[in-house]
Amino acid sequence: MSDLKKIVIDGNEVEVDGAMTILQAAEVAGIEIPRFCYHERLSIAGNCRMCLVEVVGGPPKPAASCAMQVRDLRPGPEGQPPVVKTKSPMVKKAREGVMEFLLLNHPLDCPICDQGGECDLQDQAMAYGVDFSRTREAKRSMTDLDLGPLVATTMTRCISCTRCVRFTSEVAGIMTMGQTGRGEDAEITTYLNATLDSNLQGNIIDLCPVGALTSKPYAFTARPWELRKTETIDVMDALGSNIRVDTKGREVKRIVPRNHDAVNEEWLSDKGRFIWDGLARQRLDTPYVRVNGKLKKASWDEAMAAIVDAVDGKKVAAIAGDLASTEAMYALKALIGGAGGNVECRVDGAYLPIGDRAGYVGTATIADLDTAQMIQLIGTNPRDEAPVLNARIRAAWARGAQVGLVGEAVDLTYKYAHIGEGREALEMLAGKDIGAAKDMNTVVIIGQGALTDKDGEAVLEAAKKLVENTNSKFMVLHTAAARVGGMDVGFATEGGMINALDGAEVIYNLGADELDIDAGPFVIYQGSHGDRGAHRADVILPAAAYTEESAIFVNTEGRPQLAQRAAFPPGEAREGWAIIRALSSALGADLPFNSLADLRKAMFEAHSHLAALDSVPENDWKAAEVKPLGKGILKYAISDYYLTNPIARASGIMAEVSKSALSAKMAAE
Repeated sequence: MSDLKKIVIDGNEVEVDGAMTILQAAEVAGIEIPRFCYHERLSIAGNCRMCLVEVVGGPPKPAASCAMQVRDLRPGPEGQPPVVKTKSPMVKKAREGVMEFLLLNHPLDCPICDQGGECDLQDQAMAYGVDFSRTREAKRSMTDLDLGPLVATTMTRCISCTRCVRFTSEVAGIMTMGQTGRGEDAEITTYLNATLDSNLQGNIIDLCPVGALTSKPYAFTARPWELRKTETIDVMDALGSNIRVDTKGREVKRIVPRNHDAVNEEWLSDKGRFIWDGLARQRLDTPYVRVNGKLKKASWDEAMAAIVDAVDGKKVAAIAGDLASTEAMYALKALIGGAGGNVECRVDGAYLPIGDRAGYVGTATIADLDTAQMIQLIGTNPRDEAPVLNARIRAAWARGAQVGLVGEAVDLTYKYAHIGEGREALEMLAGKDIGAAKDMNTVVIIGQGALTDKDGEAVLEAAKKLVENTNSKFMVLHTAAARVGGMDVGFATEGGMINALDGAEVIYNLGADELDIDAGPFVIYQGSHGDRGAHRADVILPAAAYTEESAIFVNTEGRPQLAQRAAFPPGEAREGWAIIRALSSALGADLPFNSLADLRKAMFEAHSHLAALDSVPENDWKAAEVKPLGKGILKYAISDYYLTNPIARASGIMAEVSKSALSAKMAAE
């Protein structure tokens, strides 16, 4: 039943849902009401009082628009719609008074505050405050909190909006922060001076409307107006979070989230946010060729000549790592596959069925979790594998969804039914005809760790059988940003890594740093960092990192997204696809494209769904074929969340946070 109500705000009549607050109704009418504590993704606190408005015919005092619903407003004497004023003299005086109180103890340190230039308090003090203060008393001082190596605190600036408290408890799921005291003695603090144990903690920096919580690694390095802002995609996990990369000159200074309701809402994992210092460390900026057992700097011509000599008449195979772009994998497949070589992107050994997109992606979207009544996790720890997705699962749980887990019991920040640790529990679930579950909106999520053992195919088929028995939607939760794109362009060989590398005399390593290549084959490494892959290489071709080239990445739900270039690669490093195109010329097997636009045109003709950026295509379901399962528990794909790729391992920030997390874990045990 519709509950639409009419309301007049500043002379504008709008019809809105009666459950909306006055503040939300004003946004529908295009009227801005200032606020500090209100946030559309958090519960209502109503404690900053900046959003005061006048309700005509109501109490003779201003009302908090964030906490009053439209349905609670009285109509006029003859049934007219209720009238609200946001610019009346009463409201103006009330806002000036609120602002005066907020600034009563706020320090005048704007010139040295990292929030300067993008501070809500500055903006609203200018727009709604007064240009003088009536107080002469000394300002209150507060002790700064130690929240860990990521979030810096200056608590004298705090206005007690409690956004950080509500985010950590409601979204991140940790009960560490809270508010104590009343009035002059009120302060935000942590339980027993604990640091924050969450891989989403960086979001409280964005939420803080003043400079009380700022980025510790970014502190005092740049001002907002000095930065060039580029909208792109995060590749630290497979969720495909939308981000903005801020650069100063050629250097990345910070990474912040962008809003995308269907993917990451407006949150970002700590690894995606604080990884930026790793982009400048341990970089490969010139080609190298191994001479007499040692890698020596070389020119591009010398590196290409060494590859031509090594490849001549040899059996070649190519593998692609977790951060490879879809364009680079398409170009490399055209080069290596065209010469009869094998290619493989499933370097973690996970079983993903070639040609069955519903089998390696699924049928569910991330947004399906918002309406799910039951979520079944199989061999996945989403808190580490996709923290922002885990927050979405937690939100579904908070709305009443049931969550089940097959795998080792871990803290997911919400309660779940632990079905069991191993394959026996999965077999039991898959073998049941769960009639009641068919009437529920269910999503089954399987992780990469469950698919990496020898019986990965059987585990996947068992999960698909569960999906069929419960009439559920299915999601494969990937841990590598490149994996779905690689599978989409056919960068895979039947039988996986073993068959792909069988008999290979030359291996082209496209940024695969998470595996060891046996001695024997000649290895060409194309990547951005001097990590494990570069140590094993005979020829190193320096490539751009994900912030340094325009590229398409397909996220875990199968959504192609475009990452834009925010900076230029260092030294002699080049974009991934361009290196492969140049190598094809050196080998005398020119690829049929001379620009990125030409490459994408050819790729879109071969794989049309990749051209539909930011959309999730429907995948045809193939019936499950039940196969015998092995024994043992279903392991998880990630052991150390902060050090999963070469950029993370080059980051000093990630090393410090990893060490801090390990110390906290050992202390807890």
